[in-house]
Amino acid sequence: MRLSQVVFFLALSAYAQAPAAAPIRGFPPDQWKAQHDREEQAKSIPQGERLRIYMERIAAKPHHAGSPGSKAVADYLSTQLTEWGFDTRVETFLALIPYPTTRSLEMTAPVRFKAKLAEPAIAEDPTTAQENQLPTFNAYGGSGDVTAQLVYVNYGQPEDFEYLKKQGIDVKGKIVIVRYGRSWRGLKPKLAQDNGAVGCIIYSDPREDGFFQNDVYPQGPMRPADGVQRGSVMDMALYPGDPLSPGWASETGSKRLPREEAKNLLKIPVLPVSWADALPLLQQLNGPVVPESWRGALPIT
Repeated sequence: MRLSQVVFFLALSAYAQAPAAAPIRGFPPDQWKAQHDREEQAKSIPQGERLRIYMERIAAKPHHAGSPGSKAVADYLSTQLTEWGFDTRVETFLALIPYPTTRSLEMTAPVRFKAKLAEPAIAEDPTTAQENQLPTFNAYGGSGDVTAQLVYVNYGQPEDFEYLKKQGIDVKGKIVIVRYGRSWRGLKPKLAQDNGAVGCIIYSDPREDGFFQNDVYPQGPMRPADGVQRGSVMDMALYPGDPLSPGWASETGSKRLPREEAKNLLKIPVLPVSWADALPLLQQLNGPVVPESWRGALPIT
């Protein structure tokens, strides 16, 4: 009986000493409540309807870097911030930003097939039919016209290329087809180039980004059959930013490297495609059946 009284007393004592606010990492206990109060005050300031208006105006039209749409967004934000009392200015930098002039992907044997390399408009989403949309491409890949055999390299990670070598499969002089996932997209063509490949195709497999995970857009959040993931494949492990001004600002009159000296630019062509464009290519591959860990969600082995 006396033991239970002691335990009960200790429990009450511990409860009485509990902090009035939940712990916040990085703050001592005597500052938790004040910090919670500040955060609640900050969360009460934004107005959902105004945020919706800002986002709609910013995202209403395509505005990729270097485009007139991007300049319009910068001017809009500058005007808003100035009206709110901030000291704002728009600065100009001269960066190397690639845009594709010609894109083509064709299979010549054992059957002929030409990839669409386009995302059709979706009736439920009017923005998918807008003009001036960025084409489906990977920025900072090499230019070129290559014809070679195709080799599937799974996610294009180091262990994938090692597995192929153990199977006696050499990607030197070949075009590799790799699926998005497991690693950053830029690493995939970089490793393909390092292993002697002359081109790289990256496709979105529905296992990682499609019907295997959830309903596809517009019924759900996942990528549809003709959806393509764009993005840079610059070798940012060497250095990020403008390839021609590593370590200094790319301002008017500043030093610029010759393009051939920019070591973070890939030498081989790289092209992203949808799984709808990738499937006819993958269907024509032969050889041993790949391990289970190499299989996506498409109806092929």
